[in-house]
Amino acid sequence: MKSLKYIYICLSVTILSFTFNGCDSTTNAFNIFSDADDVQLGLDVVAEINANPTEYPIFNGDASIKQYIKTRIFDEILASPKIAKKNVYQYTIEIVDNKDVLNAFALPGGPVYVYTGLLKYLDSEAALAGVIGHEIAHAERRHATNRLTKYYGVSVLLSLILGQNPSQLAEIAANLFVGIAFLANSRSDEDEADKFSFEYLRDTRYYAGSVKFFFEKLNADGLITGSGSQLETFLSTHPDPIARIAVTNQRLQEANIEVKNYTASGEGIFRPEYQANISSKIP
Repeated sequence: MKSLKYIYICLSVTILSFTFNGCDSTTNAFNIFSDADDVQLGLDVVAEINANPTEYPIFNGDASIKQYIKTRIFDEILASPKIAKKNVYQYTIEIVDNKDVLNAFALPGGPVYVYTGLLKYLDSEAALAGVIGHEIAHAERRHATNRLTKYYGVSVLLSLILGQNPSQLAEIAANLFVGIAFLANSRSDEDEADKFSFEYLRDTRYYAGSVKFFFEKLNADGLITGSGSQLETFLSTHPDPIARIAVTNQRLQEANIEVKNYTASGEGIFRPEYQANISSKIP
């Protein structure tokens, strides 16, 4: 007689096949993690970050900076009806105090982190909104757990279903913290995050094409081919900045929206507001 465990494995493989054929309803990508798993993974990594203040020092300067970013920009983007998981994921924003890092990242399930180096480098609310929309899109499109699914594969699914390793999510979170899910994003993931940032911002006060402003500024400053280690790390995980500028310009043209660059001012940009409420308050 076949063992009960063997029957469970056969059932698990059947479930795997069904899941692959059905895919995730939001991303159309095969993902062994549930939305609840994404939330728990995010919370576990947040705990790891909070326990490692040397590596991830949380900004404890002027509290009005974070509050302004949250209420003025972050919440404005989250109000877009195109963000499907706003009532499922636990969206939060935090600032990492490292002025040498021009970066931001999103964790599964909603936590978004922005470095003070990036906040100091950017020069308009629109530019920051483009970055934040991009990071929210990474969470919404489940890019991290899609990559983790490819990394861990069927064995983890069987382990979770059979209950052989109830601490599996915690172990995955620990690995995610040290970098597995922050390996180079695929071109398709980055393009998709740019695309959805563009769509989210169309529902806000901000210029829809501002997702490209950061790369335009880097290019104008001669930093796309720079040799700084922190920038090299960023560019290695955010491929093809020049191509992404061109794609965003194409999206603007197709939507009959004026093509502006990072030096623009006026409607949708909010340059003086950024200087007064964010960049000037960062030491």
